[in-house]
Amino acid sequence: MLRIFGPKSGKRDEEEKNQEGAGRRRTAGEIRLQKELTELDLPPNVTIEFPNEHDVLNFSITLKVDDNSSLWYGATYNFSFSVPSGYPHEPPKVKCNTKIYHPNIDLKGNVCLNILRGDWKPVLCISAVILGLNFLFFEPNPNDPLNQEAAELMRTDINRFYDNVRRSLRGQTVNGESYPRLL
Repeated sequence: MLRIFGPKSGKRDEEEKNQEGAGRRRTAGEIRLQKELTELDLPPNVTIEFPNEHDVLNFSITLKVDDNSSLWYGATYNFSFSVPSGYPHEPPKVKCNTKIYHPNIDLKGNVCLNILRGDWKPVLCISAVILGLNFLFFEPNPNDPLNQEAAELMRTDINRFYDNVRRSLRGQTVNGESYPRLL
């Protein structure tokens, strides 16, 4: 860095040197996300992990369904977050890495949550997404599905749907798809 007025010293100078060492400036989205993560108050059933401590844009959460009113009670799911450089004007990309039988999560792990699509607004934050993911386990929405078969069954034969969820959690096969044992 070119210094016109001579050497500086102090904490800010050290921070600038560390950023220079990283080879790039942080984007406004990274700064916003870092602030959000610093202030993040996770529910007790959620943990967060950063595979690369220098990359705040890619992380995962582990969500344990801890409310016994949920069909998925007792199971633990891993979600990966990829936050675009245009954040907060673009929503984060979220994938479920644990195979699940759910009307709003398809077999590839894509998540159907309104705030991750058309209802995203820059005032929303990662905390709202985590809250939304938690909510999917208490109020699955068969009217906005990614897993069409599960949604149709939930609308037309709720008892069979419940049975399929229980079978999937025990690691059994449902409609030709095998699931990991989560209970």
